[in-house]
Amino acid sequence: MKSISKIREDFPILKAQVNDKTLVYLDNAATTQKPKTVIEAINNYYQNQNSNVHRGVHSLSQLATQKYESTREIVKNFIVAKSTDEIIFTRGTTESINLIAQSYGRSFLNAGDEIIISQMEHHSNIVPWQILCGQISVKLKVIDVTDSGELNLKSLEKLLSDKTKIVSLMHVSNTLGTINPIKEIIKIIKNFNKDIIVSIDGAQAVQHLKVNVLDLGCDFYSFSGHKIYGPTGVGVLYGKRELLNKMPPWQGGGDMIASVSFDKTTYNILPYKFEAGTPNIAGVIGLGEAIKYVQNLGLDFIYEQEKKLLDYAFRKLSQIKEVKIIGQAKEKSAVISFILKDIHAHDVGTILDQSGVAIRAGHHCTQPLMERFNVPATVRASFAFYNTEEEVDNLIDGIKKTLEIFK
Repeated sequence: MKSISKIREDFPILKAQVNDKTLVYLDNAATTQKPKTVIEAINNYYQNQNSNVHRGVHSLSQLATQKYESTREIVKNFIVAKSTDEIIFTRGTTESINLIAQSYGRSFLNAGDEIIISQMEHHSNIVPWQILCGQISVKLKVIDVTDSGELNLKSLEKLLSDKTKIVSLMHVSNTLGTINPIKEIIKIIKNFNKDIIVSIDGAQAVQHLKVNVLDLGCDFYSFSGHKIYGPTGVGVLYGKRELLNKMPPWQGGGDMIASVSFDKTTYNILPYKFEAGTPNIAGVIGLGEAIKYVQNLGLDFIYEQEKKLLDYAFRKLSQIKEVKIIGQAKEKSAVISFILKDIHAHDVGTILDQSGVAIRAGHHCTQPLMERFNVPATVRASFAFYNTEEEVDNLIDGIKKTLEIFK
């Protein structure tokens, strides 16, 4: 296994200077940095392999298609799906959830049916369902979050009813770092009614935890490339084959068809039925390289490294009396949200930036969760395996500097 210092050499941006300071990048929940292997794979495609996929008989098109489809196999194995037919490439988690809502939801839900989400959801797992509710008069119900930042499973059990058709939840909270007991939750849901569809937002999970969709028992699972050290604008929707087969296409165009006439269009087979138009070929190739990079490091190593950083940061922050940590779940990924007494999160973020420390300040696309904890915004530090304890110390020094300025 490489040392952390060697691993950091794989990420060119970590040598960048910000305000005459070496970058301390602690905004990994927003997007992760990219290793050279990913950057080189994308460059190589455009320099040496650039062609459209699936449609050409010439050599370059066949090479591009092979590289593109090899990522589908990589993803299938990474999340332990049954078939590459169940792996749909999208623009990211947001598009994946919208696809589920508009294709499955509009086709198979009726007025009066119910969808369950939770208070901790990202806006991308709230708004698509609200849109669906407005379209077909279904009802949205919300699972409570406890003071420690965990899902209230008793609340879930009370909300389940004969009208429940979909439950859509995040695997890991982007704001609190809470790792939800998804396997247990799915068991509760399926024991109540095996026909309830369970969709999981895995945007904050796949880069930290081993994910096995067959073991979890979910019907859909979504994640984004840029959260797992890959490029932006590409993501994955896993769906059970039997569901995807009966769902109509969400978008129409090239590549998602078998034949077209003015009388009738016949749709393509899975997974292409849901991939209309020229895809983000370079992005998909980059995603494949990113997953291979993570697999080479090992998710066990990544989890342990990030846990050390989380524990160290928690200890250091807890020693500052003006800091209040929001969300202290028993199971957490490498995310800490906190507030500084009487200082707005944006002011904290600005002063930290002057010290070269990149964090996130705001509502983190979880405004209902902010309302739950009665705060307008938080400061969020989120760690990756390439971060160090020295960088946590830089964060602490920046917080102390902020407190001195506002005294």
